[in-house]
Formats: sequence, C-alpha cells, structure tokens
Amino acid sequence: MSGALEALRRRYGGHEPGLMGARKEYAVLCPFVEREDGPHLLFEVRAAGLRQGGEVCFPGGRMEPGETPVQCALRETEEELSIPRGEVDVFGASDFICNQRGFLLRPVLGVVSPAGIEALRPSPAEVAEVFTVPLAFFRENPPQAWAYDLLPRVPEDFPYEAVGITRDYPWAKGRTEVPVWYWQGHAVWGMTARIVKDILNIEKT
Repeated sequence: MSGALEALRRRYGGHEPGLMGARKEYAVLCPFVEREDGPHLLFEVRAAGLRQGGEVCFPGGRMEPGETPVQCALRETEEELSIPRGEVDVFGASDFICNQRGFLLRPVLGVVSPAGIEALRPSPAEVAEVFTVPLAFFRENPPQAWAYDLLPRVPEDFPYEAVGITRDYPWAKGRTEVPVWYWQGHAVWGMTARIVKDILNIEKT
C-alpha cells in the first residue's frame, strides 16, 4: 500500500466522526436540582460584560483539546458556579446541536448534590444570576414557537455552466425553530430551550 494510503489509514483508523468542517465544539451541563416539589433545572444569566450578556443559559463553554464533553461541562460549571465536579452525578449526554455557524453544542445531564448547591458561588465576571425552574413547569406549559428561514445567497459569478447546473438550480433552504419559555421575568429560549425540549421528549419515551 502506498505511503499516501497508509497515512489515510492512520488518520481514519481510530477517528471518531464529528461535524465535518466544525471549527469549535462546546459542552454545557444541564444541572438538575432536587426540590420538595420535584426536580428543577438550574440556569444562569450571563454577565453583562460577556458576549450575549443577559441571556439565560446552562453553565458550559468551549471544549479544550483532548477534553470530553463531560469533562468540559464539569470544568466550566466549577469555574462559573464553584460547584465541585465531584458533587455532580452525571447521567450521560443528550443529542448534540449542530449550529448553522459551524459548531457543535454537546449537552451533558446531571444532578447536583445538596453539598454542591451549598458550595454554589457564581463568578461575577461570568454570571449575573442563577435561578431554577421546576421541570413540571416545562412539561405543563408548551413554549411559544417562533421560526426563521435560512436562505441561500449565491454569488452572481457562481460557475453554473462549469459545474453543470442552470441558474434556476433549487438550492437547499432551511428553517430553524426558536422556542421560548417565560419564567418569572426570565426568557428561556434558543439553543437552551431546544435542549430543554429534547429532555422533555426523552421523558416521554
């Protein structure tokens, strides 16, 4: 076998498939907290000085080289909320989100122990506020559903003839749903809300 093919064998022999062309991967922890009225989900509000400041999200961030989604989610949670990694009982990972901007978001589910909640100290540089929402609220109240179209913008000088297609070629279009829940002055929306919807769908199976 030629050297070029041997190099390909080495490259793909133990390769774990991901999103082709993905520039970044992120992981978040979906932290459950046990309360008297049942399980709650814990959310953050991003600090005002951050990109997308004021938005509701789960703790998480960009995966470092060689890091697993679980390792990243627990590390980021400890950095943002001071919850020790050993105080999170990880259930596993849910389906990931492929964002149209070219990155993967990998949700990890786990329950935070009472000691972990006692240790919770949000980092002011990253977190403006934390709050919890009963899982039952999401079950009993469908989100408002919004959507927007993803439309192709093809350059005028695209080489139609060279690739063998006409100018009326049916370029693929897309559509993205944006669910929104409102809870006590907070909006849980976007990718965070999509993760919550997925958790609810898994509960029904």
